[in-house]
Parts: sequence; structure tokens; C-alpha cells
Amino acid sequence: MNFTDTHTHLYVEEFDEDRQQIVQKAIDDGVTKMLLPNIDSATLTNMMTLVKGNPKNCFPMMGLHPTSVNDNFQDELALVKKELATKNYFGVGEIGIDLYWDETFREQQVEAFRRQLKWAKEYKLSVSIHTRNSFELTLNLVKQELTDDLKGVFHCFTGSPEDAKKVMDTGFKMGIGGILTFKNSGLDKVVNQIPMEHLVLETDAPYLTPVPFRGKRNQSAYLIYIAEKLAAIQTMRIEEVAEITTNTADQLFFNRN
Repeated sequence: MNFTDTHTHLYVEEFDEDRQQIVQKAIDDGVTKMLLPNIDSATLTNMMTLVKGNPKNCFPMMGLHPTSVNDNFQDELALVKKELATKNYFGVGEIGIDLYWDETFREQQVEAFRRQLKWAKEYKLSVSIHTRNSFELTLNLVKQELTDDLKGVFHCFTGSPEDAKKVMDTGFKMGIGGILTFKNSGLDKVVNQIPMEHLVLETDAPYLTPVPFRGKRNQSAYLIYIAEKLAAIQTMRIEEVAEITTNTADQLFFNRN
């Protein structure tokens, strides 16, 4: 079995002490591809260092995270555009709208998201979309930019069956992570209504750690626990979950035609 973690931040400081061991543990456990969404200019060097050390297993994305959108967002976006032009990236992310902590830069978040969606189409790269307290706004912006060249994942999907249908109607996929394993999340009752071909697996490491390690630092090797839960919900073998979700991830991020 080979799995793809479509969203993991193994380059952040939480892994400074044992980063390579964490990567190797994932590989040993069958998580052979790890997609790394960027956050902002401060994380770029560490991310690319990790990629250079693990070129067959770690694959970078380039984007400006919505919580990093502030007064200097134009400079940050200029760097994103410059980096995307190198064609060294496998996706545009992590991008989106986050209105959970602060709405001060709401308009700037919308502008940054829209511009990065356009760049994704220009470079024919899939996007990894962050939505927090912003699903309808984010979805509407995607719809406004939607063409055959725009595809990607609604990362950390936790919506209703109606929300899932709206995502599927755009052709986008949904990233399913550790929240699926939480006892009272209710996500299992939504996911069992979604055909498998619309789902990909992710950890969002070091965050959103699945049961049985909830409360501890997450890592890409823990993708297996999410896959096991998904297999139980969908009443299929974990090998089938691996094959379907890995094929979907390959089509999104590694089909470079």
C-alpha cells in the first residue's frame, strides 16, 4: 500500500529536532508522498531544504496562507508569483480565507486568494484551499474563477452533506484528516455519503492529530489511522482506500501534462 499525504507542514519548527526521522517513519509506514503547502516567506527556506533532502518523497506547493495576509501582502504575493514562475512546485497553497481569528484584512484576503487562483490556472497547478469561518465566501470565489484549468482540494473539510455536494459540483475534492477520527465530530456521518473518488487524505501535521494520538504532535505516518477510519466508514478494505485516494492525489498534483 502506498499513501499520499496531500497536506503536511513537516518543515515547521515543531519538527526541528527530528524532522528526517519523521519523514522516514512516514515512508516506512507506506506514506511515500508528502505534499508541503507553504505558509509565507518565512517558511519558504525550511520547506525547500526539506524537499532538497527528500526529492522523491516531499513535494512543495507555493502560496500565501490567509492568516499571513497583512499590510505587506503585496510583497508576499510578489514572492509567490516569482517562485511559481520557476515551475518547481506541485500546487498552489496554502491559500484561502480565514475569518476565525480576525477580519481586519478580509478584503486583502479576498484579493490574495483571487490572484492566487488565477496563477494556479496560469501554471495549471491544483490548489489547496483553507476555509475557516468562510466556506460560502471561499466557495463563491472559486465559482467565479472556475474553468477547466482550476482544480484542487478543500483542505480540512468538515462541512455538511450539502456543503460536500457544493464542492463536488465544482469538481474539487475534499481533504479528510484527523477530525474524522474524533468521537463527536459528526464528520463520519457526512463522509459516508460522499463517493470515495471525491476524497483525498491529509494530516495537516503537526496539527489535528487523529485518535489514538489526539493531543500530541501530528505527523504524516498517522495518515494510516485516518485511512483505517475511512475504510470502516466506507465499508471497504484499507487497500482500496489507499489505491483510490492515491490515484486521485496523483491526478491532482502529479499529472504534469
